[in-house]
Amino acid sequence: MTGSTRIEVTRDIATCRALRREVFIEEQGVSEADEVDGLDEMAIHLVAFDGDSPVGTARILVKGETGKIGRVCVRALARGTGLGAALIGAALEELRQQPGVILATLGAQTRATGFYEKLGFRVVGEAFIDAGIPHRQMVLDL
Repeated sequence: MTGSTRIEVTRDIATCRALRREVFIEEQGVSEADEVDGLDEMAIHLVAFDGDSPVGTARILVKGETGKIGRVCVRALARGTGLGAALIGAALEELRQQPGVILATLGAQTRATGFYEKLGFRVVGEAFIDAGIPHRQMVLDL
């Protein structure tokens, strides 16, 4: 990372999908059918750039009082830099600006629950399988 990292709301869904394809489909083996769910058009998308290169993304779906953060990914070259936490922080700030939204939720891969707990999320409910990967539902009061 060059230190010129920025995160912004984007309408460039193709860039977000390309990042998700690289991380989820190519790297983690998630099927395209599981990754492409038809909800992108109604979502708020965040993209993180290192200079001019997109290196991470997240998606937010708002339904009533709940904002669901999902499709969070960071390219391998940008991992361990704090970018994942910065993406979650930006998503939470975006949710706080949405009228009436009081709860953030996400489905965390089980191996990542500690990461999200450090950011203030708490685990609720039982473990479940999503796209063949164990997950836990997590929530954070806004």
